[in-house]
Amino acid sequence: MKFKAILFAAAVSFSTLAFAQEVGPPAGKALVGDTYGSEVSSSVESKAITVDKLNKQLKKDNKKVENIAIKGKVTDVCDKKGCWLTIQTEDNSKFFVKMKDYAFFVPTALKGKNVVLEGNAERKVTSVNEQKHYAEDAKKPQSEIDAITQPKEEIRFVANGIKVVN
Repeated sequence: MKFKAILFAAAVSFSTLAFAQEVGPPAGKALVGDTYGSEVSSSVESKAITVDKLNKQLKKDNKKVENIAIKGKVTDVCDKKGCWLTIQTEDNSKFFVKMKDYAFFVPTALKGKNVVLEGNAERKVTSVNEQKHYAEDAKKPQSEIDAITQPKEEIRFVANGIKVVN
């Protein structure tokens, strides 16, 4: 009986180690035309608006806009999995993008690239803990993480699809 228990414990330990590998962002060069998640059609791409226009629409439409396409420049990508990114706005601030249902990830090579995002946007208050979590994912200095002391209202975007554009 003891032998079975030891064998079982060894099998559980081995499987835990085998499946606990840290998986990073997907490989890829994020070349023009590459897509992540759902396909972003040419017609959607041609209707993409700027972040400034999105912000105005969010204020007008009660803080949420669905099925919208946004164009912008990627400033950061989650180094752990590629599960979020930030887009630079016209006033040099940033807004946060997550992938719908955590269903796809993007390569870190997306940093600095222009993209069209298709999905849903809203203005949301982000808690201090959540802000710190994303700052840690982005490998920000501890002093910058410690400086996060207030919740903040910001644009949040949930992307169904992302396409690299010129």
